[in-house]
Amino acid sequence: MITEINIEELKTLDHPILVDVRSEGEFAEATIPGSVNLPLFNNAERVEVGTTYTQATPSLARELGLSIVSPKLPDIVKKVEEFSKKGPLVLFCWRGGMRSKSLATVVDLMGISVYRLQGGFKAYRNQVVAFHENKLPFRVVVLRGNTGVGKTELLRKLRAEGYPAIDLEKLANNRGSVFGAMGLGSPPSQKKFEGLLYEELESLSKFSYIIVECESKRIGRVTLPTSFFTAMKEGIQILHYDSLKNRVQRLLSEYTTVPNALQEIGTALERLIKTLGHVKVQELRVLLDEGCLDVFTERLLLEYYDKLYAYPNEPSSDYAFFINYEEPAQALRKLECYLDEKVAYPGQESALFTVRYSAK
Repeated sequence: MITEINIEELKTLDHPILVDVRSEGEFAEATIPGSVNLPLFNNAERVEVGTTYTQATPSLARELGLSIVSPKLPDIVKKVEEFSKKGPLVLFCWRGGMRSKSLATVVDLMGISVYRLQGGFKAYRNQVVAFHENKLPFRVVVLRGNTGVGKTELLRKLRAEGYPAIDLEKLANNRGSVFGAMGLGSPPSQKKFEGLLYEELESLSKFSYIIVECESKRIGRVTLPTSFFTAMKEGIQILHYDSLKNRVQRLLSEYTTVPNALQEIGTALERLIKTLGHVKVQELRVLLDEGCLDVFTERLLLEYYDKLYAYPNEPSSDYAFFINYEEPAQALRKLECYLDEKVAYPGQESALFTVRYSAK
C-alpha cells in the first residue's frame, strides 16, 4: 500500500528509512539527513532524460526514462525490500514527482508497504529555509577563547553528558582556521550544512538553550544562517582559556596525526604571507622543516592566532563566566553547574543535572 505523507507527518514516523531516488549528484549536493541514495537515473541519464523533455517532448522523455529504468528494476526492488525490513519506508525525489511515484507503484505491486513524501526534497528544503529565516528559538551560550584552548573538546564532553552542545565545525567539516580543512575531507554544500544544522536544532528542541563555540559567520566554505549568527552575537559569552603549554600540546596531538600533516601545514603557511610577511613565514617554515614542532606551534600561536583573536588568557570580567581549562575535569564541572543554575530555565534540567541530583 502507498501512503502519501507530508513533511510534518514524516516527523511522526518511528525511525523511518528515507530513500532518495534522485541521482547521485543531486544526493551529494543535499538530501534529507540520514537518507540513503537509490537513484533511478545516474547523473548522465538524468541529463539525457531532461534534455529530451525540454528539446523534444515529455512523452519521448518518459519513454526514454522507462527504457533506462526497466533493466534496473529487479535490483532496485530487491534493495528496497531490504530497506523495508529496517523500518517504515519513505521514498522521495526532488518534488514528489514521477521518480518517486513510479518506484512507489512498482514497490506496491510487489506487496511492500511504502510511504511517499509529498513535495519531495523541495518540501524539506523549504522547511529548513523557513526555520533559518526566523529568530532562533534558543538562547545561545558561546564559548570564546584563543586557538588550542580545547573548546571543541569541551563541547564534545558536554554533549556526551547530555547537554545541548553543537559542534559547528564538525557540521561544516572545517576547524575554522587557515589550517581548518586538514584531514577532514570534502566540506558539505551550503544546503547540506543548513539541513544538518536544522536537524541538530530540532533534536535539541526540548532545551531552552544551546552551547556552541564562537565562529565567524563563515566556517570554511559554508556560512552560518543570519538568524543563528545573530543569536550567537546576542548570546551568553563565556571565556575559555588554558596555559600556552597545554595549548601547544593539544594542537600537536590534533594536527600531527593527519596524514601528510607537515606537507599540508607547509602549504597552508603560504596563506599567511600577507599577514605575517615573508620573513616570519620563512622562519616558521625552517622550524617546521627541522621538526621543531613545539617551537613552531608556540610561535604560530603568539605571533598569529593570539593577535588575531585577542582573547584574554586569564580571568576577565568582560564575560558572563570564565573557565580555566588547565584542569579539564574541574572546568567541565564548573561549567555544568553554571549552565544548570544560571542558564537553563526554571524547571528545565539537563540530562546530567537530573542524573547527578536525583540520587541525593
